[in-house]
Amino acid sequence: MTRKIMLLEDDKSLIDGLMYTLSKEGYEVVVAQTIAEAAKILAVQRFDLLLLDVTLPDGTGFELCKDVRDRGNRVPIIFLTASDQELSVIRGLDSGGDDYITKPFKIGELQSRIRALLRRAEQRGTGPSEVEPIVSGDIYVDLVNHQVMRSGEPLNLTAAEYRLLVLFLRHTGQVLTRQKILEALWDHAGDFVDDNTLSVYVRRLREKVELNPSKPERLVTVRGFGYQWQEVMQ
Repeated sequence: MTRKIMLLEDDKSLIDGLMYTLSKEGYEVVVAQTIAEAAKILAVQRFDLLLLDVTLPDGTGFELCKDVRDRGNRVPIIFLTASDQELSVIRGLDSGGDDYITKPFKIGELQSRIRALLRRAEQRGTGPSEVEPIVSGDIYVDLVNHQVMRSGEPLNLTAAEYRLLVLFLRHTGQVLTRQKILEALWDHAGDFVDDNTLSVYVRRLREKVELNPSKPERLVTVRGFGYQWQEVMQ
C-alpha cells in the first residue's frame, strides 16, 4: 500500500529534494506552498502523514496543525522548523504536532521519524490491551478516543504528551531510562531526538497532571536513571 504524504513547504530546493527522496522510498507526495493551498488540498484528500514547514507566506504550520486537530483529524504531523528553540518546540506540541525536526536535517533522520509515526499510527488500537481504559488515581485515560480525564475534567494534552502519559501509566512503578522513553516514543529514531526535547515533554506533562509541578508526586525523577510514574490517590 502506497503511503500518501502532504508536504507544506515554500523552499523550492527543499521541495525538489524531498520529493525525489520520498518518492524513491515509495511514498506518494503532494506539495502545497501556502497555508491556503494546503487547506484546500486537505478538504478533498486523505493523507497518512503531514510534513509542515513552520513559516509560510500566509501563516504558520502551527495554525494549520491546530485547524486539522480541531476537526478531529489525528493524522501524524511532523514540523519542519528552522528553530530548535524551546518556545518553538512547545508551540508545535501545543498545536497538536507529533514530532519536529530542525533544518538543516539529515534525510535519514526524517525518514526514520516518518517510519516511526506511520508504524505507530498503524498499530494504534489493534488489540484488547490497547483499548482497555487506564486508571491511576484520579487520572482516567480512554484509549479508544484518546481522551484523558482528571477528577472528571478533561485534560488538554498534545499528541506527544498523551503518548508519554500512556507510556508511564503502562509502566507504573517502573523506572524508565531516558533512552528507553525516547525509543518508545520515536522507536529507533530516538537517537535523533535532542535529549532536551524529552525534558520539555516531561515538564509540560507535569504542569497538567501534578498538583504542584515543581514538586511532582506522580511523575518523579530518578536521578541518574530516568523517570518513574507513582500511583497517587487524590
